[in-house]
Amino acid sequence: MRLLIKGGRVINPSQSFDEIADVLVAEGRIERVGKNLPAEGVDEIYDAAGKLVTPGLIDMHVHFREPGQEAKEDFLSGSSAAAAGGFTTVATMPNTSPVVDTAALVRSMEARAQEVGKVHIRIIGAVTKGQKGQELAELGDMAEAGAVAFSDDGHFDPSAKVLLNAYDYLIPFDKVIINHEEETSLVEAGVMNEGARSAMLGMKGRPTVAEDIATARDVLLAEYAGARVHVAHISSAGAVDIVRQAKKRGVRVTAEVTVQHLTMTDDAVELSDSSTKINPPLREQKDVDAVLAGLLDGTIDAIVTDHSPHAPEEKDREYMYAPSGFPGLETAVGVLFTDLVHKGKVDLPLLIERMTTGPARAFKLDAGTLDEGAAADITVIDPELVWTVDAKKFYTKGVHSPFIGRELKGKPVLTVVDGEIVMRYGRVL
Repeated sequence: MRLLIKGGRVINPSQSFDEIADVLVAEGRIERVGKNLPAEGVDEIYDAAGKLVTPGLIDMHVHFREPGQEAKEDFLSGSSAAAAGGFTTVATMPNTSPVVDTAALVRSMEARAQEVGKVHIRIIGAVTKGQKGQELAELGDMAEAGAVAFSDDGHFDPSAKVLLNAYDYLIPFDKVIINHEEETSLVEAGVMNEGARSAMLGMKGRPTVAEDIATARDVLLAEYAGARVHVAHISSAGAVDIVRQAKKRGVRVTAEVTVQHLTMTDDAVELSDSSTKINPPLREQKDVDAVLAGLLDGTIDAIVTDHSPHAPEEKDREYMYAPSGFPGLETAVGVLFTDLVHKGKVDLPLLIERMTTGPARAFKLDAGTLDEGAAADITVIDPELVWTVDAKKFYTKGVHSPFIGRELKGKPVLTVVDGEIVMRYGRVL
């Protein structure tokens, strides 16, 4: 298929390109980017006037729940939600049932992704067997089978020795470990951020120092080993500064922040609504300010959703008993544009960079660019489109979101994967 996306504001962070231009796609690749490109031989012309044309968005932290938890989400529903949200590449975490800790599982999930995925689904393998933190999983075999990274997400690995061994083992494979940073002994039974809000609600809290201690340990271990480490869903001011100082020392550390930790505080927590229960929890304003500063100064490399849908009956419980997480792929662009871009807190090119080139660089992906010859993964966004979040229109199986009913400004209207249109004006094809 030959597709001409015409007259949009093309933002290609890998080349610092930001101009009104056309993008010509042929045989699944970017053939040309330029002004007034000829339309001869083109199968479709898409009028992008007034819209943004960016590399396909990348989210390296989602939970698609396969295998074993398909009542919450599966590769088809999750990748459809990704396409609806403008994402063309996602990476799914291994805390499934069974845990993805063998090469055989990685291969079967790669095959499943190829079979039903609407977008590129990359597989993250577990660091330890069963994510129990005691014995290394098949790291080398999983890397050779296609695992893009490794993580015991949802669990803090208690043994520094085991994690150091994992760092050492993965150096020849040049793969990164994504660490969930919360010292377990400090967060047991905690359900929200520890602070004035938790005291007022009478809820046991999870202190920011738990994240700070864990981040410091894991960064220091990576520095000692000379290995790559990626800090998952960073949320505390202390952790941001730890990563900032480590980068200055030349540590091979990268970090990500979620949409919700950039835009929400624990003031949003209401005991009657479990959608705000996430892990790590929503923090105080000073932490939100710190992660935003880290995004702006380059301490934080990527924005993620931590898309974590649950079955409705699981979230329809008392706050303290409900599982953590909510679906975020279909609301991410709208929330980021509404709360950050349109309010002047983040420049648009920087936001796009942290959702494309930034994660591609952190994980060494061949993605996140509109360079000529690159795979034609493209997102078109209408920055002025006003819409209301409606769970009935979600493609994800998860329906509990703190953004339900919000009016947002900015929405993806076209998603192109390998040169094929997979979403048009909100409808996944």
